[in-house]
Amino acid sequence: MIKLMPYVDHMETGLITYSLMWSHMAIFVSAGCRCIPFRYRDSDVSGNSNSEKIVEVLMINSTSGPGLLFPKGGWENDETVQEAAVREAIEEAGVRGELMDFLGYYPFKSKTHQDEFCPEGSCKAAMFALLVKEELESWPEQSTRNRTWLTVPQALDRCRHPWMRDALENGFSKWHAGKDISEHH
Repeated sequence: MIKLMPYVDHMETGLITYSLMWSHMAIFVSAGCRCIPFRYRDSDVSGNSNSEKIVEVLMINSTSGPGLLFPKGGWENDETVQEAAVREAIEEAGVRGELMDFLGYYPFKSKTHQDEFCPEGSCKAAMFALLVKEELESWPEQSTRNRTWLTVPQALDRCRHPWMRDALENGFSKWHAGKDISEHH
């Protein structure tokens, strides 16, 4: 039996190629897309524009258990993985913004991707940084999703999955440390 599965192999262009997966192969890797929405907040509550900027990340509740998540999902055949990450941020978290950079791939296990071809459900997510420009008052999943803005240390404590903590700490935080925040204002 043959299974045809999409796989993003060119992150700059979002080009999707397809790999043949033979039934005797033990490992199947699926790429999903996620983003880490972020914003800057003044550390001085009085609104002093010269105050230090604090980076906050946006997380959403899980509909299947405790802990918080970053917006995620798959992508449609007619969109790039970057477009899918932006769409998922709107649908799940109700935010629009500017997709900044690709942060890397992060492996995870998925019960929904467990099948005869991949009993362990091995997947990997393409992670992006999304600078939030607008919070929507109404969005598709607002009846099941709550948004929470957190500092990075708070978010690290509240991540539902270890691989998300890794993406936040070793992907986003290292990427952000190399950025000049004045270029985002």
